[in-house]
Amino acid sequence: MEGTDHEEGVAMPGSTHGATKAMGVLTVGGLVVVTAYSVALGSNGWLWFGWVVLGLLTLAMIVTQSD
Repeated sequence: MEGTDHEEGVAMPGSTHGATKAMGVLTVGGLVVVTAYSVALGSNGWLWFGWVVLGLLTLAMIVTQSD
């Protein structure tokens, strides 16, 4: 494919470094909350499942972020 009109590597609006950093902070904060809940009231599998999903989404944002 020749030409200069292809858009590969163009970051989508909203996928900025700030959004990724905020997602990381939210993930770490979520870990603290889920851990505190588990210590105080006992473990809840759904909370841990939700945190794992949040962590995977954060990791995906970090991996797919273009520089």
